[in-house]
Amino acid sequence: MNIVTNPKKIQEITSQLNDDRIRIGFVPTMGYLHEGHRALLKEARKNNDIVIMSIFVNPLQFGPKEDLNSYPRDLEHDKQVAIDEGVDYLFHPSVEDMYPSPMSVKIKVQRRTERLCGQSRPGHFDGVATVLTKLFHLVQPTNVYFGKKDAQQLAVVQGLIEDFHFPINLVAVNTVREEDGLAKSSRNVRLSEIERKEAGILYKSLANARVELIKGKKDIKDIILQVKDEIETNSSGKVDYIEILTYPDLEEVKERTGSIIVAGAVHFSHARLIDNIIFEL
Repeated sequence: MNIVTNPKKIQEITSQLNDDRIRIGFVPTMGYLHEGHRALLKEARKNNDIVIMSIFVNPLQFGPKEDLNSYPRDLEHDKQVAIDEGVDYLFHPSVEDMYPSPMSVKIKVQRRTERLCGQSRPGHFDGVATVLTKLFHLVQPTNVYFGKKDAQQLAVVQGLIEDFHFPINLVAVNTVREEDGLAKSSRNVRLSEIERKEAGILYKSLANARVELIKGKKDIKDIILQVKDEIETNSSGKVDYIEILTYPDLEEVKERTGSIIVAGAVHFSHARLIDNIIFEL
């Protein structure tokens, strides 16, 4: 595996690969890798000639009340995961490499951010879209891989690729789960032993909401109240939000057809967990 830190160098490499018509699979991450990231890498490895993974903790994604310095990092572990999963190039730039001077242009996301996590994290997805624009130009991938667990991010990335005509195929990979349904996440290590036993209720309650919708229950507000009650009755977690929306536009459900997302976020003492189920009605 080759490790590249210089943006110009990775662009030189990928330009040559594209000239040679080599298929590039790209997995952008912020590191601290877990089984969900492994699933992305495995999918990329199956369908591309070359796999590139980036590890970059992007400061533009962090709000004023979010501590960039406390974001978990374990580069040696991440390198080993990359080797295990057959990554060809690990792109690991510094903040100074990616933002050598104050930016004169940034991306402003106009849609798909008013609800879910975007409601409480203003500017977060602007930072996501800005850094991905830079990464897409540097890596020049054929395919890019994102997990469905971060469904709002996935929707924003889809809009970014479509609106800016990036010649990239977006591949959405299914969420990797524990036996009780809990989505695998770096945040899970922050749960206490008791909270970990309770945390599976988030997925279970969202799955129950999906069943109610498929059965034809009309009152969405009532379904949302049922989900909240189920979570707070069966755990010490406090619900941040439960929403049922169209997908990927993340708008109010007016017609019972098309793609639907049931999504939720729950606060435990030292961890905020998110999860969702996307399905067709």
